[in-house]
Formats: sequence, C-alpha cells, structure tokens
Amino acid sequence: MPEISVIMGVYNQRNRRSLEVSIDSILNQTYKDIEFIIYDDGSEKETAKALKEISKKDERIVLFGESKNHGLAYSLNACIQKARGRYIARMDADDISYPKRLEIQKNYLDEYKEYAFVGCNADLFDDDGVWGSRKMPEKPQKTDFLKYSPYIHPTVMYRSEIFKKEIGYNTSKESLRCEDYELFMRLTAEGLKGANIQLRLLAYREDEKSQARRSMKYRISEAKCRYSNFKKLGIMFPKGWLYVLRPIVAGLIPAGLRTKYKRKESANEYKKNSFRFGNFDAGFVDIGLRGEK
Repeated sequence: MPEISVIMGVYNQRNRRSLEVSIDSILNQTYKDIEFIIYDDGSEKETAKALKEISKKDERIVLFGESKNHGLAYSLNACIQKARGRYIARMDADDISYPKRLEIQKNYLDEYKEYAFVGCNADLFDDDGVWGSRKMPEKPQKTDFLKYSPYIHPTVMYRSEIFKKEIGYNTSKESLRCEDYELFMRLTAEGLKGANIQLRLLAYREDEKSQARRSMKYRISEAKCRYSNFKKLGIMFPKGWLYVLRPIVAGLIPAGLRTKYKRKESANEYKKNSFRFGNFDAGFVDIGLRGEK
C-alpha cells in the first residue's frame, strides 16, 4: 500500500502542456511511495484522450471517472474513496508541486501528531512565470477564517483517517467554488488542527482571468457558507457578520481593480520573502511553462 495518495479532479483542462507539467511535478517528487488518483469529471473528448495517454506513463497513476460532470467536490470525494494511503495530498491540474513538497509534508505530519492536515506557502505564476507569492499563517486560528481561507487548497496534505469520520467535501450548492473553505472550517469546528509549513512548496496558477471567473452567484453561495460555518466556529460576533458579506461586496468592485490590488499585494510579498522562504527549484516553473499559452 502506498504511503501517500495524491488526488486530482480534472475537468476540461485544454492546455495539455500545463496538464502534463502538473502531473509530472507529482511523478517526479523526491518521495516516491505514492499513488496518483485522477478523476476525469466528464471532460470533453480532447482532455479525456490526453488523460488516458498521460496515465500510461506511470503505473502509479489511477485514472477513472464518468462521462457526466459532477463538480470538484464530487470528484475529490470519489478519489478519497479509492485512496489507500496513510496521507492524502491535494493537487490541481494547472499547478506545480516543487520536488520536495510531499517529502516535507509527510515528515511534518510524521513528527507533529497533533495536526490533522498541513498546507504551505506558494509561489503565484501565470504563463510568463512566477510573479508573486502567498504566505499563509503558520498555525491558523478560528479568526483567520474571517477574511478568507487560511489554507491554499492544492497545497494541503491530510491524514486519511479523518475521512473515516468526516463526510469529505460538501457537494451542496452552498459550497460551490468554496468546497475547500467549507471543509477547513468544518474540520476546525470539530476540533481538528491544521498548520502551514513556512516554505513555498507549490506554484499556484493565478492570472488576470482568475478573479473574473467568480460570478455573483458563487459569491452569494460563499456568503451563505460563511454564515453557517462562522456560527459553528463561534466567530460570528463581534465582527464576523461583516465578513459574511465580504465576497458580495468584493463582487461589486470592478474585476480589473480587484486583480490589480491583489497582484500588487502578492508581488510585494514575493519580493519581501524571496530569500526567506525557499521554493527549492524556482526554475521548474520557467522550464515547464515559459512560452506556453
């Protein structure tokens, strides 16, 4: 049985090069005792064909899925059901895990038994390479959920045992586009602890189109998700109710202004911490994606 199960849901990742680089970044990890479970969530013909061809390159890849699209939460739950590892690590089809990510996260969970899951910091990149970084709180507290999720979803590694008690990802409409946020709040409300390793172990794709993808419908769903989970966490008062409205208010600001502000903030973070938080192989992103559109 593998020590780590890496899970990935894929839906119409049309850039085959990005898909291959993402998958290769897991297959080329320094820690080798893994299985890579990939769920094809009803992708179109070209993506489905690419996944089948890529899956043949390594026997550790377990590819399955359905012709109907069900959404990310459903996909990840299906992967969790198949997972055999002691740890379950998330991965997305357009991000890049740096070579030592799984090794470092496994060692962390081996040593610190009090944590049920662990994430890390991340570089931010687009088709031109790394342009910023995101630093997460090392030991998130309940109040860290007020602004946004204190964990970057594709960086997280869980102890698989927690999913024997928890239902996994919530597939309700209320959790659309914030499946991870809901899960992290629910786990925290149940008394489980998470942490973030203060190293950039993953390159997270975030381009100028990212903000535009979130319609008001999803922002309203997030507000509902915040409301119900803030109550469970006991952080609704004195100011939690204001943060419930945060995604809706943000949606009223022109996407261009939101993107400009976030990119400036992340670029400054990258400059400030470029020598403090190693990414172990900064060139990996450039080698894999430079020039690919």
